[in-house]
Amino acid sequence: MNKVVLIGNLAADPDFTVTTNNISVCRFSIAVQRRFSQADGQNVDFIPIVVWRKVAELCRDYLSKGKKVAISGSIQVRNWLNNEGQRVYTTEVIADEVEFLTPKGQTSELEELPEVKKSAISQDGSSDMELPF
Repeated sequence: MNKVVLIGNLAADPDFTVTTNNISVCRFSIAVQRRFSQADGQNVDFIPIVVWRKVAELCRDYLSKGKKVAISGSIQVRNWLNNEGQRVYTTEVIADEVEFLTPKGQTSELEELPEVKKSAISQDGSSDMELPF
């Protein structure tokens, strides 16, 4: 099973692009606190997140550096050859769901966000508010 759930703050503003196939993609990193500090004193990990399609557009519109989010998705490891012919590996979380957690009132952008968009929004466009129970 490949399932990841993270809560953290955006380390920088999201990077939004559109693929050649006209699919929206948004990339950002979140700072996630560790339970215990390592020997070097580090207690935060910066986790790269990738979000696709409609959720990517919502992240572009409503997220910015410092905002708190909950991410649910899976880990993906990719590799490629760089210009020097060396194999490069990257590990990232492909988010299926993004929940905006920054409290109302801390930023004017979040106050304008409709209620359905404040709930967990999944890649297929469904949200917690659409559940029949």
